[in-house]
Amino acid sequence: MEKHYQIILKDTEELVYESMRQQIMDEDSPNAGAFLDDNHILDAKYTIYRTASMIALYCNSDSSLYRDEALLKRIRLGLGFAKKMQHDTGLYDYVTCNFNSAPDTAFSIKKLMPFFFYLRDIVGDKKTKEEQEIFETISGIIEKAAYGIMTGGFHTPNHRWAIASTLMECAKIFNNDDMVRRANEYLAEGIDCNEDGEFAEKSAGNYNRVNNDAMITLAEATGDKKYEEYAVRNLHMMLHYWEPDGSVYTANSTRFDKDRLSYPTDYYTEYMLMGQRHNIPEFYEMCNTIIDICQKKNMLSPDSLIYFMWYPEWRTIEHEGLYGNPDYHVFYKNSGISRNKSGRYTYTAMSGKSNFLYFHNGSIKMEMKVAGSFCEHRAFKAETMEEIEGGVHLHQTMHGWYYLPWTDEKRPATSDWWEMDNSKRDKKMGPDMDIDVWVTESKDKDGIDVRVKTSGVEGAPWRIELSFTGATFLENGHLATHLTGNEALTVKDDYVELSNHMDTLIVGPAFGAHRFMEGKEDSELRNAGASTIYFTDYTGFDHTITVRNKRSQF
Repeated sequence: MEKHYQIILKDTEELVYESMRQQIMDEDSPNAGAFLDDNHILDAKYTIYRTASMIALYCNSDSSLYRDEALLKRIRLGLGFAKKMQHDTGLYDYVTCNFNSAPDTAFSIKKLMPFFFYLRDIVGDKKTKEEQEIFETISGIIEKAAYGIMTGGFHTPNHRWAIASTLMECAKIFNNDDMVRRANEYLAEGIDCNEDGEFAEKSAGNYNRVNNDAMITLAEATGDKKYEEYAVRNLHMMLHYWEPDGSVYTANSTRFDKDRLSYPTDYYTEYMLMGQRHNIPEFYEMCNTIIDICQKKNMLSPDSLIYFMWYPEWRTIEHEGLYGNPDYHVFYKNSGISRNKSGRYTYTAMSGKSNFLYFHNGSIKMEMKVAGSFCEHRAFKAETMEEIEGGVHLHQTMHGWYYLPWTDEKRPATSDWWEMDNSKRDKKMGPDMDIDVWVTESKDKDGIDVRVKTSGVEGAPWRIELSFTGATFLENGHLATHLTGNEALTVKDDYVELSNHMDTLIVGPAFGAHRFMEGKEDSELRNAGASTIYFTDYTGFDHTITVRNKRSQF
């Protein structure tokens, strides 16, 4: 991957020059060496990440900053700030959220680990005095952190594996059995990667790759290759999570990356490592694809120069071709998601989500909700999803209920409503409302058909909410208008064409029996920046909405 190496080297230099603007170089400042992030927050982890990229260039003989004295000064100041911010416990604060944080400390020193191994194992006793100084500083930060991590706790599922993998790695470095025992306490909970390859947080935009990194580290530190199997399984699953515009599908995430525009750059080292160790051609092709996406999107390539230095054989591995991304129809039952690709578009159905359906043709993205008010419910969220011929069937039964007066046996002593335990009241149950949705691909493979049926309750004003991003013009038999985002239109009949200079989606037929678009209190807000189209009717209704991608018809 020599071409990748050259691109990554150039982009690392660009990243470092960008970072130089953010570093505090006043040696009299209490924050000397720190890097200010975009919000001008001073944080040890951010400083470690930015300093690490500088170390890669300083130690790389192909870099224009190789053994540069001015860069060395910046590295010393950056590592000095990192040492200063490390508590006596060995832990770091993540100042916008977590304090004395074992997982954030683990993330921080994970960034330093490749540099530790490169200087110890690759450079070895050929280190210069300055490289030895960097190595000793890094080693000291890592060792002190490991003892702190051993005493800490966690908040989220992925934190467990960051902690356990770091402790296992440090136990091997520092020959510490207590670290092994502590790591095993976390590992005894079992790895939360299901048969589909999905981790508990379903975070394709961030935490899947964090978990993969931890699994790879655990395999390396323990010698138990079963951990790598989780990473390989997830990386195979992720082959079905790329959208036509090169971004990652994130709508199924339970974390901050949900619906964020994210690209797969941070998966590069994992695809490369697992491709190399398990001889998986598709993984090499994904590496080529990731670099291609970066070039086309004018993004910096992965911050992974140190891996080419740590694994110098990567430069001699060559695999031609991008990942073909063939058409697929996969149903990940355990993850509650159906991902499908046909030619130029993808479509996705999910259980448990109000925005249960996505359609993406590379430049226009559509999200669909079935929304309204029924007792405490404000939108359809499928309780079940099953495969049917040509698609999936989603279902939810919404249960109506009313509190009943306290019985003598259960009546509380207080008359204060907020002190009553109303969960102990008897209830009158009913009525129930059933919502069924069938999503199937069109016979001509130019889009999808979405049948929505409501039953059990008559006369409730519900709506089909279609949110579009990327479309710049809307037209049907009655109107034509430019779209800038944040529009809200109820279309009463005919088909709607939504287009930009590249693509057109044709959606309909529309229906508009009422104008109750916003819903009751606690209803979800419209997607900010998106153009929203409403089809409205009273329950029970049975409508089929077709979505056609015009370029798929050629």
